[in-house]
Amino acid sequence: MLEVAAIDTFYGETQALFGVSLSVRAGEVLALLGANGAGKTTVLRSILGLTRTRRGDIRFEGRSIAALPTHQIAQAGIGWVPDDRRLCPTLTVAKNLSLGVKRSKFRPWTLAEVTEIFTPLKYLMAREAETLSGGEMQMVAIARALLGSPGLALFDEPSQGLAPKIVDDVLGVIRRLKQQGIAAIVVEQNSDIALSVADSVVVLSQGQVAWKGTAATLSADPGLKRKLLGGLA
Repeated sequence: MLEVAAIDTFYGETQALFGVSLSVRAGEVLALLGANGAGKTTVLRSILGLTRTRRGDIRFEGRSIAALPTHQIAQAGIGWVPDDRRLCPTLTVAKNLSLGVKRSKFRPWTLAEVTEIFTPLKYLMAREAETLSGGEMQMVAIARALLGSPGLALFDEPSQGLAPKIVDDVLGVIRRLKQQGIAAIVVEQNSDIALSVADSVVVLSQGQVAWKGTAATLSADPGLKRKLLGGLA
């Protein structure tokens, strides 16, 4: 579904990614792990066209998207749940959700379906986004991504600052996507949370791939996990 092939990404003249390669199949969850500053969010930004790659290629459903504008990448079926949620603060929940509605070749989601998953949203539709709690904002951000009919969903720190119950709900959404053949990349500081839903893992260190393998392999080897992730393990 997604092939990231030896990409180099820069911020100005500072190189952030060095030949990073990874792939995700339909219905697969990839955990992208590593310390702060390792390049995880830059990989997501590169996929989305928010930070352009200088070398390498990114292919989605067999088509190169490396040179496409971000709105066309989203329309192709790539959804994003950013770490800062990026809601329009003075707009209502209903309006924020409506801004995310798109149709792609992938399964469409309805407002009724997303409010079934996150039932509090039913009672928050008239509220302005700036009045929501962090957990409520995350619900809106995920629901908005689903309304964009993604075939691939990118989650950047989905558990950050959330109560355990909301974290469980978020993980439940990722598992539900997986069951329906939708792929996901999960960037997460809490490696145990990421490994609990992931099929495969890519660990980054200083903008390079330090390790690739299955989530089961990394979970079963505490020594390897400590070596690769240190305090994140």
